Amino acid sequence: MIPVMGKAKRIAVLLPSLAGGGAERSMLNLVGAFLRQGRDVDLLLFRREGAYLNSVPDGTRVVELPAGSALHGRWLAARADPSGIGALLRPVLFPRKTDGDLRHIASLACYLREQPPDVLLSAMTYTNLVALWARDLVQATVPVVITERISLSHHIESKSAKNAWRWRYLLPAVSHAYRSADGICVVSNSVAEDLAANTQLERSAIRTLYNPVVDDKLREMAAEPLDHPWFAPGAPPVVLGVGRLIPQKDFPTLLRAFALLSTKYRARLVILGEGRLRGELEELARELGISSHFDLPGFAENPYRYMSRAGVFALSSIYEGLPGVLIQALACACPVVSTDCPGGSAEILAGGQVGRLVPMRDAAALADALHTTLQEPPPAEALAERAARFSVQHTSAEYLGYLDEIVSAKQNSA
Repeated sequence: MIPVMGKAKRIAVLLPSLAGGGAERSMLNLVGAFLRQGRDVDLLLFRREGAYLNSVPDGTRVVELPAGSALHGRWLAARADPSGIGALLRPVLFPRKTDGDLRHIASLACYLREQPPDVLLSAMTYTNLVALWARDLVQATVPVVITERISLSHHIESKSAKNAWRWRYLLPAVSHAYRSADGICVVSNSVAEDLAANTQLERSAIRTLYNPVVDDKLREMAAEPLDHPWFAPGAPPVVLGVGRLIPQKDFPTLLRAFALLSTKYRARLVILGEGRLRGELEELARELGISSHFDLPGFAENPYRYMSRAGVFALSSIYEGLPGVLIQALACACPVVSTDCPGGSAEILAGGQVGRLVPMRDAAALADALHTTLQEPPPAEALAERAARFSVQHTSAEYLGYLDEIVSAKQNSA
């Protein structure tokens, strides 16, 4: 019997929302690339909201999956996977407040039963679990490919520190449920190794597929004018940070590093992003005496025009998956400095060859690296060459090849 080569002609991409994060941006890049390759795409959203709503590529069919009750969601999770109830008790069934994604199991199951795509591609941990439970609930034959986008054990540890009980006991549920996925892909080798080490998944079953980040649109947006006096020609160089104002990004260390840097180098600090720590960062800036040299403009739809004019880009995170902002900065010919945190930072920077790596939570080391980079920036050509490894064209082709492989395997096993 000659194997039939299947093809993912209609792809469903599942996200909680279009909030302004790196995962959402990279998944929209994939959606656009799939459409350009002649595939049909359903973008499934639990909530039709977020900063990237206006960035959905033309031709995408957007489907909002309505929420049911939290109690019903818990019951459906248990019903979908009765053999995994033991693993579900503490992270899903018993917590006083469960993850909101569970409320969408029923509507996703209905979609898979009534409008089955060739393959479902899901992103983010709880969303992945909902995708697998919804499929099992209706015994759909749709292959489900899940993507893990963060160093999961470190993410869970950070949640546990805030007494997020359901996260603390999530790994057994992930270990049990992910084994039923038709495909598992992650955004970096570091994330793959973390996932395999903390679950019962075989490392060989996890595929590393880098995020699609760099394209002509990014370069065009980087050249757009920027009306900010600190980025004008001849102004002191700007140290730039980009990301949600959350503990994971550890912007307090960046502020402390900048305070040290400013004692010996005339510069300014700008952080693009929004989040619950805005007030704390503004207060810390006052305490450090850097308020007049520090700006928090909020979320920027086009961070690239800032990157192309910054003196250095700084990533101070304590963990990541594959930080797209580092790749974006490289593509904008902006020198970078990053913490050597769990995640893909070291992979992006080729072990420190195209950008300095420093220990986490070390303000002095970060300040020294920023100072050295400002004084001795690497050649722009080397930065752009490294960024090309993460082009939308290259990485989306790898994704499509993987999805076609999964669809073909599913059809041949039927």
